[in-house]
Amino acid sequence: MAATALRHCLSVCVCVCERGRGRGLHPVLHLHPHILRHSDTRRRFFLPQLQTEFVRSARAVGVLWAVCTLCLAIIQVVVLVQPSWVGTMDPRHQGAHSGTMGLFEVCVESDWPVPDCRGGLSSLSPLPSFQSVAVLVGVSLWTVWTSVLCLCLFRFCSAATVYKICGWLQLTAGFCLALACLLFPDSWDGPEMRSLCGDSVSSFSPGSCSVHWAFILAILGVLDAAILATLAFVLANRQDALLPPDTKEVTTGLLMSA
Repeated sequence: MAATALRHCLSVCVCVCERGRGRGLHPVLHLHPHILRHSDTRRRFFLPQLQTEFVRSARAVGVLWAVCTLCLAIIQVVVLVQPSWVGTMDPRHQGAHSGTMGLFEVCVESDWPVPDCRGGLSSLSPLPSFQSVAVLVGVSLWTVWTSVLCLCLFRFCSAATVYKICGWLQLTAGFCLALACLLFPDSWDGPEMRSLCGDSVSSFSPGSCSVHWAFILAILGVLDAAILATLAFVLANRQDALLPPDTKEVTTGLLMSA
């Protein structure tokens, strides 16, 4: 009897499922209409919690991205003003003057504790050999600080729009800085480099000099800009995709709200 009743129930379920599928309804929801009401209740209960958790995690990642963007802007300033792109390796054995060189300034050690520097950022005139490099670094610096100022747009625009704007600005800054790093060794064949590093200087050959920490910091700035731009585009694309449809319009502008 039990087996016969079980087969009868299964046959009824199959028939009902086929009818529901023919009407375009989900078989489970057709068999149990209260499941739909139960799922709506659960969604109304868990939707605020899901929204809160998403906003918290997105805000944490966004704050970290904003702090790294500010650090990139500071790195750009240091790279531009510091006269430590190249310098002498060991002048005691090379017979050359000991000193360092940047984009705007050449500093040579003297008998005084303070090195003797020629040029400077205050004159807004880079060294003739590095004018194109200085222009590219300046454009990169301007775009990075523009992206920092665009963080204020979180108060007025959607988070996805701000992330995309900052991502394109950071991508432009990284491209300009990478181009400057490529052009800098090609500009070594100049009178400033020859006076500091000897007559053996040529393009991509620093002679008795070597690259110093400011040039290495510029290369790290290129990598930092690429990573931040990629993260900005990922945050912009995930901003709406990770939220349920009912909460997309609610969380606009909430990531950086007080």
